[in-house]
Amino acid sequence: MRRSIATVCLSGMLREKLQAAAAAGFDGVEIFENDLLQFPGSAAEVRRMAEDLNLAIDLFQPFRDFDAPDPAAFARNLARAERKFDLMLELGAPMMLVSSNASAHAIPDDARAAAQLAAMADRAAQRGLKLAYEAVAWGAHVKSYHDAWRIVKMADHPALGLILDSFHTLAVGDDPGGFADIPAEKLFHLQLSDAPRLDMDVRSIGRHFRCLPGQGALDVAGFAAAAVKAGYRGPLSLEVFNDELRAAPR
Repeated sequence: MRRSIATVCLSGMLREKLQAAAAAGFDGVEIFENDLLQFPGSAAEVRRMAEDLNLAIDLFQPFRDFDAPDPAAFARNLARAERKFDLMLELGAPMMLVSSNASAHAIPDDARAAAQLAAMADRAAQRGLKLAYEAVAWGAHVKSYHDAWRIVKMADHPALGLILDSFHTLAVGDDPGGFADIPAEKLFHLQLSDAPRLDMDVRSIGRHFRCLPGQGALDVAGFAAAAVKAGYRGPLSLEVFNDELRAAPR
C-alpha cells in the first residue's frame, strides 16, 4: 500500500517538508492549509515541487465548521468551499478533509448535516473532487466514526466518504471492528498516529501530544489491520500533531 504523510507532522517550511517526505520514501502527502498559507508562492508552484519530488498530493486539509444552523450561514460555507475547490484544482489535490463541527454552533440534526454535506459533495463532484468526512473525538455532536458513517450513509453521495483516524477512534476506546459494516468504497482515507496515556482531555492530547505509531499506547497496527480487512485500499497516511516534532531541527 502507498505511504503518505501530512505536512503538519514535519518541521520547517513547506518546501523543506516536501523534500523531507520524499527523502524518507513517502509516496504522497497531505497538505495542511497553514503550511500552504505560509508558502510564499502559488499553489501551482507547490504542485510542481511535489511532482518534481515524485510525491502525489493525496489530500488537502482541513475544512472545519461546515454544518450551519441557518440558510445564510450555509450559503457562506458553500462559498467558502468553492474557494477551497479552486485552490485544490491548482494544487492537484483530489480530496478534501471535512472535519465534524466542534463549535457551539454545530447542529444536532443528522438529516440537515447530511443534506448540507451532500450539497457540498455535489459541487465537489462537478470539479472532479471528493470529500472525506472525519469525526473528531471532541466534536460537538459527531464524535465517532459511527456518527460520521450514519451521516455519510444518509447523504448517499458518491463523492462523499469517510476518513478513518486511529487517534480519534482509539483514544476514546472505540472499537475499529465496526469498519467491517461500512462499504469499502466509502472508506476514502486512513490516518495513523499513536498517543501516550495522559491525564488530560482528549482534545489537548490530540492537538499537542500525538506520536508516531509504536511510540504510544494505542493499538495502531490493529486499527490499520481492521481497515484493510474491511476493504480499504488507499494510502496509509501519518497525521501526527505534536509540538516537539514541529519544532525539531530541520
